[in-house]
Amino acid sequence: MSDTFATPSSLDPEAGFTQASPSVSQAANDLRAAAGEKTRELVNAASSQAAVLKDRAVESANHFRDVAAEKASQLKEKADALKHAAADRAQHLRESANEHWQDTRVRAKEFHVTAEDYIRENPTKSVLGALGVGFLIGLILRR
Repeated sequence: MSDTFATPSSLDPEAGFTQASPSVSQAANDLRAAAGEKTRELVNAASSQAAVLKDRAVESANHFRDVAAEKASQLKEKADALKHAAADRAQHLRESANEHWQDTRVRAKEFHVTAEDYIRENPTKSVLGALGVGFLIGLILRR
């Protein structure tokens, strides 16, 4: 059997094969070069898109940081205002409680003085009243 494609002269010009057509290795080299160039284009496009996305991400992060710092500052101001309001309220309550305590001490002293005066003026009634109260307390405690 003879190999009809073994020599270039045996190529049929009607089938599109001519002697002037490039060799297979030349076509493969051209394809490699085109693929390499397309790959470089895609890498350049991807890296530029990545750079744009990185810039956007950095910009968003900076924006969020600024917003968070502003919110934290506002929150701190509100906390300080509440702290001062609570301190003022606590001071007011402390002063009010102190006034009531002093008033109660004065009333207790007045009651003590009044009770002593009554006992000095009515010793019999006081002793009999104390005995009656003691007797009632004793009855209650026995049950």
